[in-house]
Amino acid sequence: MHQPPDRPEQPEQQALFGWEETVPAEPPGRGGGFRDSARARRMLDVREVYAEPAALASPRGQQILARLPGVPVTEIAGHWRVPSLHGNEGNIARWTRIKTETLVLGVRQSLTTRPNGRSADWIAPGASNGCAMACAYCYVPRRKGYANPITLFTNIEAITAHVRRHVRAQGPKPEPNQCDPHAWVYDIGENGDCSVDALICDNTADLIAAFRALPTAKASFATKFVNPDLLALDPQGRTRVRFSVMPPDDSRLLDLRTSPVAERIAAAADFLDAGYEVHFNLSPVVLRPGWQRDWAALLDHLDDVLPARVKAQAGAEIIMLTHNQQLHEVNLGWHPRAEEVLWQPAAQETKRSENGALNVRYAREIKRDALARLRELIAGHAPWLRIRYAF
Repeated sequence: MHQPPDRPEQPEQQALFGWEETVPAEPPGRGGGFRDSARARRMLDVREVYAEPAALASPRGQQILARLPGVPVTEIAGHWRVPSLHGNEGNIARWTRIKTETLVLGVRQSLTTRPNGRSADWIAPGASNGCAMACAYCYVPRRKGYANPITLFTNIEAITAHVRRHVRAQGPKPEPNQCDPHAWVYDIGENGDCSVDALICDNTADLIAAFRALPTAKASFATKFVNPDLLALDPQGRTRVRFSVMPPDDSRLLDLRTSPVAERIAAAADFLDAGYEVHFNLSPVVLRPGWQRDWAALLDHLDDVLPARVKAQAGAEIIMLTHNQQLHEVNLGWHPRAEEVLWQPAAQETKRSENGALNVRYAREIKRDALARLRELIAGHAPWLRIRYAF
């Protein structure tokens, strides 16, 4: 699979907006706020909707459609396989456009909570799948094939009810672990980005509200997008936001359509003051010439700009790059420059994931040495940054 000769190479990431220019947040559902700004529409400007009939009939589906007057809607039998999207190789040329302009609405059928034990104690049933951003290493498109727009699940009441029942069934957390010393931690955004989902509906707000009333648990989600509307959701310490960061040069190449790294870092204090716990994902760590120098510079930046109150409560996860043959081939069709650093067969070995996919990761000794070096860099440049786990 090769890039068509008449297509220009995909440009590097451009800043979507300046944090200092964002408008004051208003509670979701009242209109106004960042979700109605021109800058938000650069991220998500829906021009077509594919929807299951039950999703269209639901209150959440109706809320979403009310925000999209005049947008054509195509009914589909199921959200997982939309013939014009999934499995259509021609969509590679429209990779980022589909993410910007297409929305899928479905009803989540499987309401199960899985144990995790790494980033979180549990993986909750997510309220979305897919993303409007275009990170070249993202694992979610691997199973969909050729198109990965946001799918929003409209049965949010069932999802939050399931989570409440699960939390209450656990009782108090019996002992501290790497996830949290006191609360059961539930990842609510495994296959999407909750900050981007909040641009189009109140699923994220509803989940945050649910955990606000659960004193033995807290929600957790990673994000690469700064959405100031989330500052109005009053999480009262029951939601952990994990801002994913990497050296800016890596982000400009690999994190397309995301908020620039400096803006994610600059937002940390505001989110802490709004009632969130704020952690950082050092993710993914991509090994290429100069990686140690650039990670040291990023850690220095964190140390320089973060106030003491953020540092005092911050934890971090280190996640080394995992890649995939199928995604590699897709990326060659829309962003081949990314594969120059992501696809390194001489340094990588195959790994079968829990869902059966055949992925590639850095060879064991290379990964071990890189993790040791990154830990040394953290100790020397940001010693306050507590490493919760490294993978």
